[in-house]
Amino acid sequence: MSKVTQPTSSEIGVLWTAYMNDSMSNLILNYFLKTVEDTEIKEVILYAIDLTVKHQEYIIHLFNNEGLPVPKAFNQNDVRLDAPRLLSDPFMLMYINHMSKAGHFAYSGFISMCARDDLIDFFSTGLKETNELYKKSITSLKKKGLYIRSPYISVKSEPEMVKDKSYLSGFQIFTKQRPVNTIEISHLYTNIQTNLIGAMLSLAFAQTSPSKEVQKFMLRGKDISQKHVKIFTSALMDSNVQAPNTWDNSVTNETTQVFSDKLMMFHMSLLAATGIGNYATAAAASQRSDLALNYERLSLEIALFAKDGADIMLKYNWLEEPPGMVNKTVLAKEKKEETH
Repeated sequence: MSKVTQPTSSEIGVLWTAYMNDSMSNLILNYFLKTVEDTEIKEVILYAIDLTVKHQEYIIHLFNNEGLPVPKAFNQNDVRLDAPRLLSDPFMLMYINHMSKAGHFAYSGFISMCARDDLIDFFSTGLKETNELYKKSITSLKKKGLYIRSPYISVKSEPEMVKDKSYLSGFQIFTKQRPVNTIEISHLYTNIQTNLIGAMLSLAFAQTSPSKEVQKFMLRGKDISQKHVKIFTSALMDSNVQAPNTWDNSVTNETTQVFSDKLMMFHMSLLAATGIGNYATAAAASQRSDLALNYERLSLEIALFAKDGADIMLKYNWLEEPPGMVNKTVLAKEKKEETH
């Protein structure tokens, strides 16, 4: 049997990221569990909680065996489980469905950064479990009539080749630009949905944070999400394609603080990173130049928002540093001079 090598920098990095995400998710899900009323949605939440606990336990065990520091991440001080109900049951289910989608991308990326068999197996299992969570959430959404399907369209009866460069241009002066194709629709639709989730979370976080600075940041996030929804919706409507509906009454009028500012700011940084990744994928897949340019400029807006969020986290000592190398230059300068 071959000796297990120590984890590489990439492997340590993805394990750290997975632990931080599961630590945050565990607290949010446990709060959901305390406030959910629907028994079927409760079962989905319980399954999700079980995954976060199992994943954290594995990483803690591995880090301890490898002599690596376990992240501080989040603990019971970052949530008030006795806080009143802040989010509706349907939103909880939609949130889990959304995070399971993000988990698909995360775990597939984690697998590609690992070489050790045990870590490949761990993240591969995590991907399967996340897929099962997605199936459970989407089944429940459809059963309750809450699932918003991608638009149905009339498709041409025969395949066609692109005839001229105008197909790639979204800027037509004398003629109307071509309708969006199915690939472009799928990305516009997905990014509308993710921004709707982001807008609702930002509102909930702004409503319950005691910090004026965090409130302002969260309301800015809500405005950005709503602006992006309008831009993507307009692109669909211009092609006579129905856009997804918004969700009403997802956030209650409760103002009691539920989550710590540290947790809420971390969550927003995670959503921003996911959004930038989604936009990059959409830009690469969109053949109409106006859509690709929209994704690029809106990505910059999210990046600036994320940078300001990181500054706030740094200011209040909420930003945990990922594992890094020992600075050998500093080590050499600070070492004690040997006595002879």
